[in-house]
Amino acid sequence: MSATFAILFYLAGLILICGIVWKVLSYARIPVRYLLPIAPAPQSSGGVALRILREALFFESLFKANKWTWLFGWIFHYALLVVLLRHLFFVTWSIEPWVVMLFFPGDVAAWLMIGSLLGLLGRRIFVDRVRYISTVSDYAMLILILLIGITGVVLRYRVPVDIMATREFTLGLMKFDLTDLPRNVVLYLHLASVVALVAVFPFSKLIHFPGYFFSPSHNQKYPTAKMKDLSR
Repeated sequence: MSATFAILFYLAGLILICGIVWKVLSYARIPVRYLLPIAPAPQSSGGVALRILREALFFESLFKANKWTWLFGWIFHYALLVVLLRHLFFVTWSIEPWVVMLFFPGDVAAWLMIGSLLGLLGRRIFVDRVRYISTVSDYAMLILILLIGITGVVLRYRVPVDIMATREFTLGLMKFDLTDLPRNVVLYLHLASVVALVAVFPFSKLIHFPGYFFSPSHNQKYPTAKMKDLSR
């Protein structure tokens, strides 16, 4: 199992890097022939940068569109960020005090992440207009991330795993020195879900974050008279 997961992680990592680079280059090559900023649009480059920053950090347009979706989405993204930072324990050579301090906030964030994902999944199931536009991949991505969160919580509270041995395994992957992965079925399911998510990330709607920065509706300034003439 150790060798199997090592190969899977290397392949998934390669797919992730190549896939993101390919997507970003594809976005960059798409020609934008018209001025499409969403009003009210900023009139300066600094205003555009500030608008993008507000959207990236606070999901401003989503807040204006639907408060419940914004709440669940905002909680999920920031809870996921804390959970990822907590997992630095497994990929840093020295155990920094601030990483250890994230253990308890990481536990709370894991529960918040699961709760927000259930809210987003319920929205797709029970809200007619959202269910109508939802695809199989939309449900699959939510369920996959839920599986990662739930198995992580189970490992934390119900089926303990040797975290130091797991840390040695992940550190060994980084220096191409394979060590034994603890025998734990829940851990295997958790890691398999992570591998699957990493591999499909560049080809799913999860790639929306880098794509946002190429969105003409947000990265364009308000058209001045001169710009309007050029767009004709």
